[in-house]
Amino acid sequence: MVFSCFTGSSVFIAVLKDKAGFFTDGRYTLQAATQVPAKLFTVYDSTAKSPTDWLAETMQKGEKLAYDPWLHTDEEVTRLKSALAKCSAELVPVERNLVDAIWADRPAPPAEPVYAYDLAYAGESSADKRAKIAAELIKNKIAAAVIADSASIAWLLNVRGNDVPHTPLPLSFAIIDDSGKVEWFIDPRKIAAGLTPHLGPDVVLKAPQGFASALDQLGKAGKSVRVDLGGTANWIAERLRKANAKLDKGEDPSALPRACKNPVELDGMRNAHRRDGAALTSFLAWLHRQPPGEVTELAAEEKLAEFRASSNLYRGPSFDTIAGAGPHGAIVHYRATEATNRKLETGQLFLLDSGGQYLDGTTDVTRTIALGTPTAEMRDRFTRVLKGHIALASIRFPEGTTGAELDVLARQYLWNAGLDFNHGTGHGVGSYLGVHEGPQGISKRNKIALKPGMVVSNEPGYYKSDQYGIRIENLQAVIELPGLSKERKFFGFEPLTLVPIDRNLIDPSLMTEAEWDWLSAYHARVYDMLSPLLPTDASTWLAEVLGFKGKL
Repeated sequence: MVFSCFTGSSVFIAVLKDKAGFFTDGRYTLQAATQVPAKLFTVYDSTAKSPTDWLAETMQKGEKLAYDPWLHTDEEVTRLKSALAKCSAELVPVERNLVDAIWADRPAPPAEPVYAYDLAYAGESSADKRAKIAAELIKNKIAAAVIADSASIAWLLNVRGNDVPHTPLPLSFAIIDDSGKVEWFIDPRKIAAGLTPHLGPDVVLKAPQGFASALDQLGKAGKSVRVDLGGTANWIAERLRKANAKLDKGEDPSALPRACKNPVELDGMRNAHRRDGAALTSFLAWLHRQPPGEVTELAAEEKLAEFRASSNLYRGPSFDTIAGAGPHGAIVHYRATEATNRKLETGQLFLLDSGGQYLDGTTDVTRTIALGTPTAEMRDRFTRVLKGHIALASIRFPEGTTGAELDVLARQYLWNAGLDFNHGTGHGVGSYLGVHEGPQGISKRNKIALKPGMVVSNEPGYYKSDQYGIRIENLQAVIELPGLSKERKFFGFEPLTLVPIDRNLIDPSLMTEAEWDWLSAYHARVYDMLSPLLPTDASTWLAEVLGFKGKL
């Protein structure tokens, strides 16, 4: 962020006359401590001190707090108003963002071309998707839905773009009515030749300037309009209210269908992870051959990108690679720069969190690698993280189970030793869309029931400040287990990620026989799936590190 020098993705800043509060969660507190100017901001862990509590305690009677209604959801504004009411202060919208007013070198809005996403990857036509959404609107007696999430629009219309780094999205807004027709509000410069026939006659292209009047028309017609108040800008909700629209407060109607991947999308994800696993395993074999201290974090990041780029379906990373050597691994979302670039030296742990965008799927994987001989403490912590990972990967659960109910599985062995990690255990992942996708997830707070076709990460970790970090992350798909119960539906997880886990970091005394069986079966799957794609040197290395030499 230009305003605060912070490069993380989750932050709330409140600037008052004589002080400023900077709020971020446990993923970023170490990073914020090094990046955010202490003279200007007081940094808070938002899980311990929320912005609303701080504002209620800090602001005075009669004071006004300005906000940009485009940058806060309607639910967030409601919470802020409630907090300020406690101290008799007032929340005031501004037409022009105050930071924008002083941002002299702000880049122009993106205008990258939008292109059709092939049915061979999407697995379902846009017309069919729109018909299903329309049927849901009719069922719930809703005339139209405002879709403010660009990922939902990309999924619904089977299009992709390049407006957002690492995420193939065109930024836009849309309104879908109960007939399945869509008004799509997008910069006309983005519409590439041939896209209009792909969209068909029921998708009407309109300039973004027409969005406000379209919202007004919904109100004037007295229509019931679905709006996701937790994911839609306050400006949109307020515009509809002023037009006297009948707001139906509910989830984006595209969110759940998008999260539940169809069979073609799931096959694409499997294929993408197989290629991605081959690239990452080739990188690990290469890294093993390098002399100690010769490779830096940035060099490792660049080499991994080379391996991934060998696939003709690869379109770039799904997020900025986290390549953290030694103490940098303890910074959950560390980003190596020329100023921070460390060498990978013997005695360290190397935490590598990376992913790729492929035309048929999105990947995200983390492995922790021992450089030389790890300490007993490192092995203990790694094994506890691994045991939690295995417990979550192995669980069978009844229909209706939420991510919040499963989260403890990944933490239990750390908790037994008085340890924990300050981030969610898992996030949803899109299909050649966002590497972070809702509504599903695995965390203490996620109340969304997991359904077949959803893809979530499984990534418990442990972080010792200024020393090392550990995380083991696989993506896994929710699948139905039809033969498990005659009484009700049961689900489980299918592992998608195919990358070896460093056995040198395991403390055997902490592992059970069932856990060894899981790890052996997982590694056999990794070898069987990857060895045909690997060059001879990488395949040989993989067999050796998995203990398969002479057996396979």
